[in-house]
Amino acid sequence: MMKLRFIFTVLIAVFTLSVFAENDKKEEEKGYVFEDEISLPATPVKDQYRSGTCWSFSGLSFLESEMMRLGKPEVDLSEMFVVWHTYSVKAQKHVRVHGNLNFSAGGAFHDVTNMIRDYGIVPESVYDGLNYGEEKHVHGEMDNVLKDHVDAVVKNGNRKLSTVWHEAIEGTLNSYLGELPQKFEYEGKQYTPQSFASDFVGLNMDDYVEITSYTHQPFYDKFILEVPDNWSWDEVYNVPLEDLENIIDYSLNNGLTIAWAADVSEKGFATSNKGVAVLPAAPDENMDDAEIAKWEALPQKEKEKELYKLDNPVPELLVTQEMRQRAFDDYETTDDHGMHIIGTAKDQEGRTFYKVKNSWGDYNKYDGYFYASKPYVNYKTMCIMVHKDGIPQSIREKLKL
Repeated sequence: MMKLRFIFTVLIAVFTLSVFAENDKKEEEKGYVFEDEISLPATPVKDQYRSGTCWSFSGLSFLESEMMRLGKPEVDLSEMFVVWHTYSVKAQKHVRVHGNLNFSAGGAFHDVTNMIRDYGIVPESVYDGLNYGEEKHVHGEMDNVLKDHVDAVVKNGNRKLSTVWHEAIEGTLNSYLGELPQKFEYEGKQYTPQSFASDFVGLNMDDYVEITSYTHQPFYDKFILEVPDNWSWDEVYNVPLEDLENIIDYSLNNGLTIAWAADVSEKGFATSNKGVAVLPAAPDENMDDAEIAKWEALPQKEKEKELYKLDNPVPELLVTQEMRQRAFDDYETTDDHGMHIIGTAKDQEGRTFYKVKNSWGDYNKYDGYFYASKPYVNYKTMCIMVHKDGIPQSIREKLKL
């Protein structure tokens, strides 16, 4: 009997130790743990689904937060109303320059403010842009039909433009997205798109500016950002990297969110359920000689696997102005994706991350948000859009704002 008790006791001890060991392993490999420091008001996460309209989703999300910041009602604005007008205007310019324009689904934050300034805006409930048998946005067919159409117009088999070519473009947009509302009722009042923009939304589109940081153009001046999706050739302000970071931090600390255009092609970007965007550096800072030798002996694929499994917080690259410029010049940084920065957080090691609202629906453990490290934002930011009040006074003076 004593022997059985002894065996039973040993088994319990072994089981307990294995449980503790497993818990310790999970504790060691729990990944990033974030505690929000700033989390500014934002409307619910939406889903651009299979469309290239992130710029409209993020640009309008930014303006929706601006409305909330200024004490205006929370509203879901129509992304596809902006997309309809952007495609229409883009088609005219594409033909005007003999087809030498990036005619695609892509766009920029200033497309949102430009279209609202010129054409107004409507709520999502009035115009959802789903007029083609889909429950979510699926734009592949529409994008191809529109591109083929403008290319045929440029090719110009009649030797001169017809008087109806643009009406046909609008007809295609109406077929897929729906005819634009001229008047509508919202919360018991009658509006046009223009009166809704002025009376209900009530934002001055001229208060919003875009800012970047590249050395091939003078600092504290404006230039046309040379990326394909800047089809309208709008200008952005150029500042040193330190100022760009200061603007982002100052804006968030003063209650203003930021529209963020960035490259998301890095392996460390938050495409997975981990919900982080980081720039891992080779982990040699705190390793002894044997560990360094072991790391150096690993094949490149194994090194990448170790760097990007992100089971724990990782050391990151120190980003410089020169690195940013080189990545831009070499096409390593491209205008991939528009998002919305709404706050900051600290990980378990005390490092600052930005809290980012995405437009991919509820795709990860943070309900469609993710956390981007400062090195990632410093390296991969193409440009930001911010209210002028979100820029420190000393920088505003240099920009003559």
